[in-house]
Amino acid sequence: MGRFHRHGVESTAAIAGHPLHHMLVVFPIAFLIGAFATDLVFWNTQDTFWAHASYYLLIAGIVTALAAAIPGFLDFFTIDRVRNLWVAWTHMIGNLIVVALAVVNVWLRWGDPAAGAQGWGLTLSFVSTVLLFFNGWLGGELAYRYGIGAIRDESPEVAQFHTSEPHPAHAGTGRGRDL
Repeated sequence: MGRFHRHGVESTAAIAGHPLHHMLVVFPIAFLIGAFATDLVFWNTQDTFWAHASYYLLIAGIVTALAAAIPGFLDFFTIDRVRNLWVAWTHMIGNLIVVALAVVNVWLRWGDPAAGAQGWGLTLSFVSTVLLFFNGWLGGELAYRYGIGAIRDESPEVAQFHTSEPHPAHAGTGRGRDL
C-alpha cells in the first residue's frame, strides 16, 4: 500500500501526506516521561499531589499510546518492506512493552497512587522512560534513515533545503547543508 518514492515511503495512515503516527506519538511520550518526572518530584517531596499526577499521566499515556499505535500498525502491516526491517519490529515490540509496563504501573497505583508510586512504580516509570528514548531513536531511524512516512518534497520552494551546496545566505558558515 504505502507508495515508495525516490526519497522515502508514503505512510498509509496520513492526512494530506502527513503521517498520523508521527503526529500522535508526541502525546504518549510526553505523558509517560511526565509520569516519571512527577514520580521523582513525589519521591523528593512526598506531596501526594504528585503521586496522583503520575497516576493520571500514566493513564493518559496509555490511552494516547493506543491511539498512536493504530496508524503505526496500519503502516507496519500495509507497507510490506517495513516488516522486513529489524528496526521496525524492535520499535513496535519496544513500544508494546512500554504500554504493558504503564498498565502494570497503573495497576500498582490503583487503590493508592502514593503507595504505588514508591518502589516498583518509580522503577517502572524509569524503565519506561529509558525504553521510550531508545524506541524514539528507532522511530527516528525509520523516518529519517529509511524514509518511512518522510517524503522528500521536491517542490521549488523547498529545493534549497535538499542541496548539498550551502544556501548563499549561509556560505562559509557551515549552515544550509543537507539536514
